[in-house]
Amino acid sequence: MTIARLQQMKRDGRKIVGVVAYDYQMAQIVDRAGIDIVSVGDSVGMNLWGQRSELDVTLDQMILSCQAVRRGVTRALVSCDFPFGPLQKGTESAVGAAIRLVKEAGADMVKLDGASAFPEAVRAITRAGIPVWAQFGITPHTAMQYGGMAKAGPELSTQMKDRLLQEARLLEEAGASMLDFTNSGPIAGADVTRALSIPVIGGLGGGPWLDGRVRAAFAAVGYLASAIDDSKTERYANVAQITLDAMKMLAEDVRAARQIRGAGARTVTT
Repeated sequence: MTIARLQQMKRDGRKIVGVVAYDYQMAQIVDRAGIDIVSVGDSVGMNLWGQRSELDVTLDQMILSCQAVRRGVTRALVSCDFPFGPLQKGTESAVGAAIRLVKEAGADMVKLDGASAFPEAVRAITRAGIPVWAQFGITPHTAMQYGGMAKAGPELSTQMKDRLLQEARLLEEAGASMLDFTNSGPIAGADVTRALSIPVIGGLGGGPWLDGRVRAAFAAVGYLASAIDDSKTERYANVAQITLDAMKMLAEDVRAARQIRGAGARTVTT
């Protein structure tokens, strides 16, 4: 998979599939499934390592996680998130971080959260020859910029939609190869998707009006421990519950002095 192929998929009207993954095993699985983009998200800190916030994740940690994903992917395009810090420190810092993510971590593309506030960094990273996946849209951190916590979608005011479209065009002009539109809603999302020549995909608050969707693998298959007690959220599986049941069976076998599955004693010949 390449940037050019993703952009051709948009022109052809074929939807782009993105999955967030953090480790070698999951990367292998989603790559075999034919996923187009494997995104190494900074949510790895909370979901895999138990950190309190995505703000706690460091560049070195993102490099380590991306290295693992890179080893597991042979077909898909690998994107790696910037952690909080390098982009906020300035353009020179952002370019340096992007180079590390490509050179040391093996990323094909870097993803910048809140990129519309840093168009010069997008331009500089692009000039360095590194493709940028630029995130923008309404989040809890940016909602006040659009007049409060208004819901995305039909409820967005014309002024808010116009501003989102302006930001999207700014990012495209700055050289972004693709956009991640958070909480796009069916009206603003469709308007931006039609107006831009680069792919516009999204996760939270997105829908079929975009050029594609991205979903965290852990959330999609119910890998997170919280899925055990949450039966209301729609998922494609509940791996956490399956794992819990399996671990209970393992414990029962050991306590009952039964041989555990897949670890039988080898026959020794003399």
